[in-house]
Amino acid sequence: MMDYTFWMEWVQFAVRWLHVITAIAWIGSSFYFIALDLGLTPESGAPKGVTGAAWQVHGGGFYHIQKYMVAPEQMPSRLTWFKWESYATWLSGFAMLILLYWMQAQFFLIDPRVMDLSVWQAVAISAGSLLFGWIAYDLICKSRFGEDNTRLMLGLYVILVAMAWGYTQVFSGRAALLHLGAFTATIMTANVFLIIMPNQRIVVADLKAGRAPDPKYGKIAKQRSTHNNYLTLPVIFLMLSNHYPLAFASQYNWLIASLIFLMGVTIRHFFNTHHAHKGSPWWTWGVTAVIFGLIIWLSAIPKPDMGSDDDGMAMLTPAEARFAAAPGFEDVSDIVMGRCSMCHASEPGFDGIGRAPKGIHLETPREVAAAAREIYLQAGLSDAMPPGNLSFMEPQERAAIRKWYRAGEGHVQAAQADQASTAAQVLPSDS
Repeated sequence: MMDYTFWMEWVQFAVRWLHVITAIAWIGSSFYFIALDLGLTPESGAPKGVTGAAWQVHGGGFYHIQKYMVAPEQMPSRLTWFKWESYATWLSGFAMLILLYWMQAQFFLIDPRVMDLSVWQAVAISAGSLLFGWIAYDLICKSRFGEDNTRLMLGLYVILVAMAWGYTQVFSGRAALLHLGAFTATIMTANVFLIIMPNQRIVVADLKAGRAPDPKYGKIAKQRSTHNNYLTLPVIFLMLSNHYPLAFASQYNWLIASLIFLMGVTIRHFFNTHHAHKGSPWWTWGVTAVIFGLIIWLSAIPKPDMGSDDDGMAMLTPAEARFAAAPGFEDVSDIVMGRCSMCHASEPGFDGIGRAPKGIHLETPREVAAAAREIYLQAGLSDAMPPGNLSFMEPQERAAIRKWYRAGEGHVQAAQADQASTAAQVLPSDS
């Protein structure tokens, strides 16, 4: 039986695959041009307007590349624009945000122990924060404060730290770090779409009209491109963080995220300096190692027990509560706690496992209900868990998990339909 969760899992996989492909294309071209730009050197006999050139070899061929400070005197007949990699990366990432964190907000976005939000409230905060991020960043860059690049970078870092802390006060730890990455990635893509590309189009239009392009447009685009260069590595870490609970489930997750931005600066500083032929500042790797060591230490500090009643059942979201009320929940809880809790525990009893995989604990009925979707996908639809079937989960037990989850999923979908119907009836009378 191929149900809603089955199809959604494959849709998410396809979109995630697309996101990774486009991100590789964008980051690859971005890093290449940064390295190229920094490595250019003056060349005798170069055409008018050329400020630097480079010879490169790749794939058995030699390439001669020249850079014009502003633009050539005449518009080339063929011009390659680098923009779709950035747009496709953001669009596919935004699709992932909708599919995983908006459509399944009860599981991945909302944590009632952090802030008890309704789905629409959580989604509104999610979307609004991305829009706020770009508007605030753009206004600061265009203000007098943004005229000093060093001052601007320090100010932007303070904003990122504040957003890291703010997200952890609203969303689950997993969603908080992911949203900080989306917040940053939105700024990066908006830089391309709203600043860098429009400025390049102005230069092209001036060339076609026979006018001398104003250098200020290139200067502005260069500033935004530099920001993107230093933000890329932290964004990659934050996007991967949702797979590693040592990062997102720590009480200091916001501080860990803040330190990751510093690591992005130290790593990129090494490569930027090296590509500019200004030496190899190996000290940056020492600083990076110290920062990463601090991150590891922060992740090891135990998170305080938030406390709950009735094994935490009172803390369930509405969707989780319906899975707990679904037929077969008691039997499934016994199965899961018997077959899975040796690893998925606050103190795993299986040799070689120091922490619960993916940060998922399955020691109480509340924790089983909260992890309903993961249990269904990992142990019901597939035999991925337990790994190698080490705890000898029987086929009939997997069948019980599938039957229970589908019953609970039907309850959730029916409740969502009732809410939508009620909203449709209420809104006209209120307007």
